[in-house]
Amino acid sequence: MLNKEELAGQIATDLLDIGAVALRPEEPFVWTSGIISPIYCDNRLTMAYPAIRTRIAAGFAAIIRKEYPEAEVIAGTATAGIPHAAFVAEQLQLPMAYVRDKAKGHGKQNLIEGLIKPGQKVIVIEDLISTGGSSLKAAQAIEAAGATPLAVLAIFSYQFSHAEELFSQAGIPLQTLSNYSALITTAVEKGIVKNSDIASLQQWRETPQTYGK
Repeated sequence: MLNKEELAGQIATDLLDIGAVALRPEEPFVWTSGIISPIYCDNRLTMAYPAIRTRIAAGFAAIIRKEYPEAEVIAGTATAGIPHAAFVAEQLQLPMAYVRDKAKGHGKQNLIEGLIKPGQKVIVIEDLISTGGSSLKAAQAIEAAGATPLAVLAIFSYQFSHAEELFSQAGIPLQTLSNYSALITTAVEKGIVKNSDIASLQQWRETPQTYGK
């Protein structure tokens, strides 16, 4: 079994190899929010690669077995966290649920689909952490249902300090299989970006709104 650092590098390699993460320091992307970014992430592509999605699920399952053995339910965030929650729940043979971004507008108007009972201990599975807002909203919905979110686990994080502060303030642990720092290291090793790009890429993580200015 890979250690944490090795797994971060392997997942970063996987994401780069399948194009789930693209790095373009010289031709940056523009996010919906207007942020100019040298990176674009679409972890939904991992669903198309059985070996990679299995490695992701195994990584999540290992964290849960070691650090959260009391977990009773695996909950995915809608929509990208749902398939990975299902893969993890299958490996651990635990119940699975998912949390909508907003309550359904008809029927029972559920915010949580599946079954999470009051008092149960829940792991939230997410694909990507940027600002952290949507993941925390899901965890808070679980709290409002009377259950306990033990942690949020995600495939990848941009490592924005704002997101880390939000999780700290909420008192909810956050763990990711890989992150922006591991990605940059891997991208340099693979020749995807140049050593001369490292400083600007690292600066973007600290002040993303100023990239390219």
